[in-house]
Amino acid sequence: MNDNISGWNDWQIAIEDWSDVSISELHGLMTGLMTACNAPDEDVWAQVLEELSFAPLPEAALTLLTEEAEDTVFQLKDQDEAYAFSPLVPDDEHDLLERIVALKHWSNGFMTGFGVSDCRISADENEMLADLAKIGAIRIEDEDDFEGGEEAYLQLFEFARMVPVSLATRKRKAVKELPLIAGLAIDAKTAKEYKAEAKSAKAMPPVIDVMNQNRPS
Repeated sequence: MNDNISGWNDWQIAIEDWSDVSISELHGLMTGLMTACNAPDEDVWAQVLEELSFAPLPEAALTLLTEEAEDTVFQLKDQDEAYAFSPLVPDDEHDLLERIVALKHWSNGFMTGFGVSDCRISADENEMLADLAKIGAIRIEDEDDFEGGEEAYLQLFEFARMVPVSLATRKRKAVKELPLIAGLAIDAKTAKEYKAEAKSAKAMPPVIDVMNQNRPS
């Protein structure tokens, strides 16, 4: 799917002044949440991102994220449409390395988003997520370091693509009722405050630590 059809170009324009995470990682985060939750409105998305210590999204990007989440939920809830789901990564006109890095970022974003959803998982689902985490842990310097080339990338992409399809069969939750938001006491510290006060990575809430370890350089 080319960049115009996938929406990649629209995302580039919408978040050109926002660089907390990559386009693919933000899309992965959204997908992870929407695998288990109903699509929230813009205000709730803004709150989720704030609790994850992100800078506010530009208005156009927040609207795009909200609309993309609605489309993703609709797609994943439809058994026929779900199999057409695709992670948001650059098309094959881009260098292989760029696409691998984008898939790595998407996988890490998904792990964070699904983790925020606070779902119980089966042994099979745990194994699937462990394999997705391996994609998120890929370390390469250039295309020559990636064994298998295009064929291997396509296999990883297909696996990642099917993870939300496989996990989206559970009963959906409301994002505003998740512990990340609903579980906060009035005087509870936000994720941003935890980050500011943390003296080491061990002091950070796990969901923040995971995202910070995998942000693009």
